[in-house]
Amino acid sequence: MNYKEERPWGNFENLLDNDKCKVKRIVIKPDQAPSYQYHFKRSEVWVIVEGRGELKLNGNKTYIEAGNVVKVPVEVKHQIRNTGTTDLVFIEVQLGSYFGEDDIVRLEDNYGRV
Repeated sequence: MNYKEERPWGNFENLLDNDKCKVKRIVIKPDQAPSYQYHFKRSEVWVIVEGRGELKLNGNKTYIEAGNVVKVPVEVKHQIRNTGTTDLVFIEVQLGSYFGEDDIVRLEDNYGRV
């Protein structure tokens, strides 16, 4: 069930989607970022596999690169930005009771989706 969706910041591909978890491969283009957001019904674990970027968790910024693992608990505000010159690629594992895209609460967005 590989479903790929284009977004203004890059794309994601669903690798696994069942009652227990959802797994995505996410690609962020250089100098782009998804919205600053949080979720009520799921946590996320990200494994950075290519590139580098800036991570914002509850307003605190750090830098990430290939090999890093990031844990995003339920209701923690988060955003990842590609600060490199090549694609930033990571695998996202979602855990919780619901994995729909409508569980995204956007706080800031460069693409007018707030």
